[in-house]
Amino acid sequence: MALVAVAVFAVLLLKLIRTHHQFITRRIRIRRRRRLLHRIQTCMLMPDQQFGRLIRYARLNHTMPVLLVYFDVERDLRPDYRLSRKSMDGLMDVLHRHQDHGWGSYLEVLIFVYWLAHGLSYRVTARAFSVPKSTVCRVVHRIAHKIMDIAGKVICYPHHDELEEVGLRFGRLARHTAFDKAVGAIDGCHIRIKPPNHNKQDYFNYKQFYSIQMQAICDSQGRFINIFVGFPGSVHDTRVLKNSPLYVNSEYPPPGFFLLGDGGYPCIQSPITIITPYKLPLQGRVEERFNQSHARARSIIERAFGMMKARWRATLFKALEVKVGFCTEVVTACAFLHNVCLTHGDVLEPEPAYDALPQPPIPDSGQETSGNQLRARLAAHVSAPLNVQGHLLEHDYTI
Repeated sequence: MALVAVAVFAVLLLKLIRTHHQFITRRIRIRRRRRLLHRIQTCMLMPDQQFGRLIRYARLNHTMPVLLVYFDVERDLRPDYRLSRKSMDGLMDVLHRHQDHGWGSYLEVLIFVYWLAHGLSYRVTARAFSVPKSTVCRVVHRIAHKIMDIAGKVICYPHHDELEEVGLRFGRLARHTAFDKAVGAIDGCHIRIKPPNHNKQDYFNYKQFYSIQMQAICDSQGRFINIFVGFPGSVHDTRVLKNSPLYVNSEYPPPGFFLLGDGGYPCIQSPITIITPYKLPLQGRVEERFNQSHARARSIIERAFGMMKARWRATLFKALEVKVGFCTEVVTACAFLHNVCLTHGDVLEPEPAYDALPQPPIPDSGQETSGNQLRARLAAHVSAPLNVQGHLLEHDYTI
């Protein structure tokens, strides 16, 4: 009985400590908001180191609705910022840095997220925050560069001891244990852009619009673990893959695991392992059953793209109205914020429609090892009975 009492006391103590920590964290955030609001309500006076006097740095209109929404902790941020309050607090923590001017990083993050949520319009954002358009432009580029610098902390491969759990979740998606070694789904996404005047045709893709490519790998929960952005839209998915660090450096997956890709990728086992579905026409029920399980597991990457586009619909459902060189940073920021939202339980369901035009033929492979034998073993595993009698163990289920 004494041991039980000690255990119960320990559990209650841990809950009390956790509750106290959450309370203190919430109070600190509220105090930060109050200090920031006070700085906005007053003329922001900053010391002039050269002349030893206070100078007026800036003054913002604290009655602007987008600011009132943020400082009212009971208000929902999603209508204006497309992020929940919990996701916004998490983003503030990730991007927090010391500022050498009176605004602080909070306002810069708010300006950037609002700009991203409202179609990349500098004019609309400037009016919403009552600041000059040139200031919005500088803030947007500064936060975008900051996200590019730290993107690897949020968009990263799972640790080696997490791979087994990732594979089990893919197996549950596929509804078969043959996919328990799948640790990612890979696909490409076309992001609409306004093409540059030079090399314009390079950006015209097989879907008949101008775009840049976003190659991404996601885990079984739809979180991006690798992205490669920037190739022109006319380039085939396979060529984008072969020019990515993922392929060149054989970064992922580790030996013994594989990625799931669609028919636009080659079925290979080295330098990285990608398993694709069988091509039409299918040869029997074995290939058909494998393709069905494969499609169920691989569809998570399409859902991830759909969630990202649904959240930033004002930006990604039309051509990006920025220079092509800056498009890469904008798309990276969208993927970065997608992961931040999923981490804090902020899930936005994708649109039901998904554009799935057939891919052009795959270019000839180079120094690769075919993954057809591995795929055949997986297909045999999918079609094998779950409970096999002893005298049937030698039967070949690939027929």
